[in-house]
Amino acid sequence: MDSFSTGSSGTGSPQISTDEFMDQMKAQLAQAYAQEFLEVALSFLYLNSVPGTVRGKCFEKCISKPGSSLSGSESSCISRCVDRYIEATGIVGRALFTSR
Repeated sequence: MDSFSTGSSGTGSPQISTDEFMDQMKAQLAQAYAQEFLEVALSFLYLNSVPGTVRGKCFEKCISKPGSSLSGSESSCISRCVDRYIEATGIVGRALFTSR
């Protein structure tokens, strides 16, 4: 049985109360939410603190003729470029968290 089992199987496994079970679940959820929040926050901070990285590279790649507005293809290119960067940053962030 897992550590959250509340029933008795006759194997001598300890029983936990419903309150203890709920406290364990809350602690695990809080930890998972905190980790996800940190990953998103770090991605956002990194994205905004390194202007030469994302803004410059996506601009150079996607904007052929700078003007007062973006064309549809430029807009979708920028969106895809930033999405890929955020995804890559998330992968790196998760790798850092799991290596600890």
